Amino acid sequence: MIARLTGRVEQVEADRCVVNVGGVGYLVHASTRTLAALPLPPALAQVLVETHVREDAILLYGFADPAERDWFRLLTTVQGVGAKVGLSILSALAPRDLASAIAAGDRASLTRAQGVGARLAVRLITELRERIGAMPTAPGTAAPSGPPSGVEADALSALVNLGYRRPEAETAVARALARLGDGAGLESVIRDSLRELAQ
Repeated sequence: MIARLTGRVEQVEADRCVVNVGGVGYLVHASTRTLAALPLPPALAQVLVETHVREDAILLYGFADPAERDWFRLLTTVQGVGAKVGLSILSALAPRDLASAIAAGDRASLTRAQGVGARLAVRLITELRERIGAMPTAPGTAAPSGPPSGVEADALSALVNLGYRRPEAETAVARALARLGDGAGLESVIRDSLRELAQ
């Protein structure tokens, strides 16, 4: 089985890329997040790979980091989540956001992924809520734990007071903090979170 490819990126499309390793071009399906992380052709790149063997094809799914690959493996254990839907979910939600959405029971965030309807979102939350504690949320980080505090808690409280539902507010604040960094001020976090919620 192929677990990793290191070679030149020859082509990048909407949902896949071609990596040339020793003169052989490997077609690798990937999330938009992984494709965006790749260098421009013809630069060298390394892609983690999950290999799926079917009767009629050998399919390669690529990931920029181990966290995304581990989440792909977990997602595809859920009935109704094939490789295509798994990549769609990972394109819509980064591992940290995905963990937050499942923990908070945030169906709205999950249904933003193409191929995920309300019923499948409920199944994802039901089947994975107890399993996300051991999952990575980003390269080299552990899953979030404990209630929010400091700027995060204040921003969350402000958004809830403005009428936003708590799960949506939690996701927006988490994304804002991921973009701005832990040293961001309260006003910046609230402003960025509001932009996120407006999308």
